[in-house]
Amino acid sequence: MSVQERRTETLAESEVFHILGNDRRRAIVQLLADQPGQLDVSDVASEIAEMESDAGSVPNNLYKSVYVSLQQTHLPQLEEDGVIAYDSTAKTIEPGVHFEDVYRYVDGAHTEYSPVLVSHLSLCVLGLLVIALTGLSLPVVSSIDPVLSSVLILLAIGASSLYRLLG
Repeated sequence: MSVQERRTETLAESEVFHILGNDRRRAIVQLLADQPGQLDVSDVASEIAEMESDAGSVPNNLYKSVYVSLQQTHLPQLEEDGVIAYDSTAKTIEPGVHFEDVYRYVDGAHTEYSPVLVSHLSLCVLGLLVIALTGLSLPVVSSIDPVLSSVLILLAIGASSLYRLLG
């Protein structure tokens, strides 16, 4: 276990972008996300070689090239950054302590919505609902000025954004 793997703070965005800036490292992260648990390095090398191969079958020299680059470059770096736990004796990898910090930047991986986005969307829907209901001539709602309610909703969204920006 390296010193980096034991650090408690999350990876900086620049470190994440450096990690994901390489196709093979990005493929390793995606494979670990798709197939949770331990993966054999040889299986990972086969998958990556298959992705990189233009032909239907993977040439042996491409597989060897991928396997060597994983062993010598990519897996040690990912382990140092705590993205994976790499057992060089058993030749297996599994997600590390900072795996989620990196995976959330992979295309399609980010499924949780920020609370600010949810609150802004809720305010927009509320504002549209109030405007729509004022047109129905309901006793309580028809007394609300749609322009005033729109302005108030926009002010609430602006205040929330400003609070988030400064806070």
